[in-house]
Order: sequence, then C-alpha cells, then structure tokens
Amino acid sequence: MLIHHQSPPADPSRVVVLGARGFIGRALVDALERDGITVLGFGRAELDLAADNAGDRLAGLLKPDDAVVMLAAVTPDKGKGIAPFLANIRAAASLCAALAKITPRHVIYFNSDAVYPMNAGLVNEDSCTRPSDLYGMMHLAREAMIEAATTAPVALLRPTLVYGAADTHNSYGPNRFRRMAHEDGKIVLFGNGKEMRDHIAVDDVIALAILVLRHRSAGVLNVATGWSISFADLAEKVAALFDKPIEIVRTPGQSPITHRHFDIAALRKAFPEFTLTSLDRGLADAHHKMLGQE
Repeated sequence: MLIHHQSPPADPSRVVVLGARGFIGRALVDALERDGITVLGFGRAELDLAADNAGDRLAGLLKPDDAVVMLAAVTPDKGKGIAPFLANIRAAASLCAALAKITPRHVIYFNSDAVYPMNAGLVNEDSCTRPSDLYGMMHLAREAMIEAATTAPVALLRPTLVYGAADTHNSYGPNRFRRMAHEDGKIVLFGNGKEMRDHIAVDDVIALAILVLRHRSAGVLNVATGWSISFADLAEKVAALFDKPIEIVRTPGQSPITHRHFDIAALRKAFPEFTLTSLDRGLADAHHKMLGQE
C-alpha cells in the first residue's frame, strides 16, 4: 500500500522521466506538460542507462528537488533472455549510482505485474512475488536495487496489461487485436482465448502516476482495474467497434490456461476519488484515436 508524504498534494518542481520515448513514458511526459509541470525526459538516444558512465551523466543532471520516474527498460517484445535481463540490470545500476550521489525528493519505479506468479489467485500488494521468467525477476531485482540506493520516498508501481492507441509493443490483447482487425480483418487468438486478464487504459495509468507524484507517495501499488475478462470476450468487444465484419480465429492451445485477477482495495484506499475508465469506454477511445492517426 501507499503512504503519502505530501499533504495537501502539490505539483513537483520538476519531473525527470527515464524512458520518456516509450508508450507510457511519452504519455506521461505529454500529460505533465499539459498540466504545466516542468519535465525533463530522456530516451535511450539521449541517455543510454546501460552505457558506461551513464550513472555519472545522470547524477550531473539531477537536482535535489526532482522527482525521478524510472520507465527505461528493454521490454519483452525485444527479448526475454539473458542479454536483455543484464541490460536492464545495468540500467538500474546506473540509476542507483546517480541516486547515491544525488538524493531527489521522490522516486517512482514503473514495474510490472510479472513479479507475481500466474498461479497467485487474487493478487494484491501483499501477494507472493515469485516471477516465472527473467523479465519478472529483473523487475523484482530492480525494485530492491532502487529502494536500497536512496533514502528518498520510493513508489513501486506494478501495472497490469496497459492498452492505448499509441502502444509501441503490439502487446497481446486490445492493442494487437485492434491492429489485426484493422489491417487483416481478423483477430487471431492463442488457443480458445479462455484466459482471463485485467486490462487498464494508459490514460488511467498516467493519471494515477501523477497522483502519486503529487502526493509524494511511497510503497507498492498494483495499477489495475479489478475486473478481468477472457481474451475471447475481449476480441468480441474489439471486433464490434469496426464497421466491417471481423473474423475471430481460434488456434490450438499450446500452454496451460491461466487467469489473473486483482484486488484493488489498496488503490481505492490511496485515491478514493479516482474513477477508473470502463473497458468499453477505453476500447472505444483507443479505437477512435487509432483511426484518427491514419
């Protein structure tokens, strides 16, 4: 759960976003700028955290009044083996080296629900963290590294599957389904699509992140809606948004069926007035934004 260190909530003086060119990073930078909050964003081209001396470079850019948001990572679509694992650990080590020299007012680490095993049942912030792959293990290790590196309040945000029109990863679920339907006139499911997952709109993720920044919150928060849907039912919802008929193709299942459900009581307690976007509305918004990008 989260502990708020800023009451009443107030805008940070500056937010440094690492991983500012990715799906969530770009959306966060845009939202902060719209809100009039000073933001300094770095993508890999401007600051490769896996490079030598990246920690020293970052330390030279940080100020004690900064809030630092760590989003930089090699994502699973780029690979899940040892090489991306080590690159991600090096990136976290660079951040930790900078934090050892400059203590900011606040740190947010964007993690993943991959830190939880798929057989965890109803997941909350106290659930056992036992990743099933190197990607989840990397995030769990980076959490520990960052918390150990600084005395600043650290918020660990663990989002579930995030969707939105500007997704850069073509992740399985609303993002890929929407693109397959648009480009190919069909949606291909893994197996019969019986697996159930929680999906959250990127705009909700960003709004929650800004609330965490304004409250200078510390602790763990799962960023989810508390409502799961099967991929088959999700595909039907995406298909219904198109004017043309969309074929839904089911393929032979190759792995055990797993489900993921979240208890979001901690989110409700931390931000009782926050309203999550319904899946139907979020899917429709992403659909219309996709069409507007053509």
